Amino acid sequence: MAPEEDAGTELLLQSFERRFLAARALRSFPWQSLEAKLRDSSDSELLRDILQKPSGGSVTLSESTAIISHGTTGLVTWDAALYLAEWAIENPAAFTDRTVLELGSGAGLTGLAICKMCRPRAYIFSDCHSRVLEQLRGNVLLNGLSLEADITANLDSPRVTVAQLDWNVTTVRQLSAFQPDVVIAADVLYCPEAIVSLVGVLQRLAACREHQRAPEVYVAFTIRNPETCQLFTTELGRAGIRWEAEPRHDQKLFPYEEHLEMAILNLTL
Repeated sequence: MAPEEDAGTELLLQSFERRFLAARALRSFPWQSLEAKLRDSSDSELLRDILQKPSGGSVTLSESTAIISHGTTGLVTWDAALYLAEWAIENPAAFTDRTVLELGSGAGLTGLAICKMCRPRAYIFSDCHSRVLEQLRGNVLLNGLSLEADITANLDSPRVTVAQLDWNVTTVRQLSAFQPDVVIAADVLYCPEAIVSLVGVLQRLAACREHQRAPEVYVAFTIRNPETCQLFTTELGRAGIRWEAEPRHDQKLFPYEEHLEMAILNLTL
C-alpha cells in the first residue's frame, strides 16, 4: 500500500473510532463475525483494536454533517461536549439522583451520556433554536428515553425534558420551575454576547433557589482564544460568581484534536 493510501486509511479508521465510541452499534450488525475475520487479516491492527475497546453504555446520535446548518452551530457535537461527557462518566456522583439542567444542549451527546451512565433523577435539555430542539427530542427518543409527558416512561430512567430557553429573556420564575441541583454547559463561550448572556442566566439561577443551596455549575469549553476565556472569568468576577478549574483528566474516550486545550470550571453561585 502506498504511503499516501496508508495515511488515508488511518485517518478513515480514526474517524470511525470517534463515531464508534460515540454511537451505538446496531444490534443486527455482525460484530463478532467481523472481529473474527479481522483477526485473520495482517493489515487490520488499528480497526481490531477499536473493536476490542470496552464501550460500556451506548449513545445513538443524529446530527448535521455541516458545522453551520439552519443558521446555528448547535446541530453538531463539539469537542468540549465530548470532554464534559467523559468527565461526567468519570465523576458520576456529581449527577446521581440529582436534577440536571443543561444550557445550550446542542446535539445532546453530553446529556445522553449522563442520562445513561450517571443515573440522574431528572435531566433538562435546553436550547433556544427550534431546529436544535427538534433534533434533541429525536435523539432522546432514539436512545430509548422518554420525554416527561410520556405516560409509558420507564420508571428506572431519569425524567427527561426538552425545554426552549432563551438566556436573554428567561426569568427567575421560569428558571425556578426547573429546580436544578446541577447546571452544565459545554462550548457556549463562542462570542462576547453569548458570554454576557450566560453569566446573566447564571445569576438568575442563583436567585431562583432563594431558600435552598444554589446549584453546582460546570462549564466546559475549548480554549481557542485566550481573550474569550479572560472575558468569561472577568464577567464572572463582576457578577460575584466564584470559580475554580477542575483538574484536567487524562483518560480519553474520544480522540480530541491535539492542538485544542479544554477546561471545566466549577462555579459557585
